[in-house]
Amino acid sequence: MKIIDLSIAIENNIPSDPKEMIPNITYMDHEFCVPSMLHFFGSATQKDLPNGMAWAIEEVRLTTHSGTHLDAPYHYHPTMNNGERSWTIDEVPLEWCYADGVVIDFTDKEDGYAATIHDFELELQRIGYQLKPNDIVLINTGASKKWGSPEYLTSGCGMGREVTLWLINQGIHVMGTDAWSWDRPLPIIGAEFDRTGDNSIIWEGHYAGIQKAYCHIEKLTNLDRLPSIGFKVNCFPIKLKGGSAGWTRAVAIIEKQ
Repeated sequence: MKIIDLSIAIENNIPSDPKEMIPNITYMDHEFCVPSMLHFFGSATQKDLPNGMAWAIEEVRLTTHSGTHLDAPYHYHPTMNNGERSWTIDEVPLEWCYADGVVIDFTDKEDGYAATIHDFELELQRIGYQLKPNDIVLINTGASKKWGSPEYLTSGCGMGREVTLWLINQGIHVMGTDAWSWDRPLPIIGAEFDRTGDNSIIWEGHYAGIQKAYCHIEKLTNLDRLPSIGFKVNCFPIKLKGGSAGWTRAVAIIEKQ
């Protein structure tokens, strides 16, 4: 089988998120860690270590929404399914996180475009596929090409409430995007709200989870390396107690014929 990595790396010093959310990694190398390692081993000295080197450790400060991650229903609202308590990431069914994948190519859509049901129907017709329950639907917006630059935060089309509920009604539990957000880029929505005062556009794709439970993956990459269909997606999240999201090393698995 062939495995394609769909996850971006968590890195220092790139504008991967709004400023207050950018990860910070402190790297403590083999030489730096000598004193802390020797603390565990009685009267041992640096001469007792291979080439005088200890272990390496990293200390990381980040949010659960840094890097490629799976959002839980709790991220969207305290309740889901019109009144039930929302699941946190440790409560998301693992059966949702490994399934057949489908890539929807929306790279022809402009940044900030709101995808429609008709757009999905046309693309599914083009690739000759009908969605089935439990498919994992991945949207290639082209935003991942801007990863590592400030433009990433305002790149790609987005999914609103109507489209998200339409996918859920096809039996889709997990969907994903290569953009920073499942919704349209937030600065674009903010500017539109200032012009119109229409509060229905605020985070509407996420807020669809208030009505019907679902999860989505954000900050995917390499979707352009996948076929439209004929692969599996593995996106098991880190089991963070009570968390609104969990980091995932999302991968696509293509069985060789």
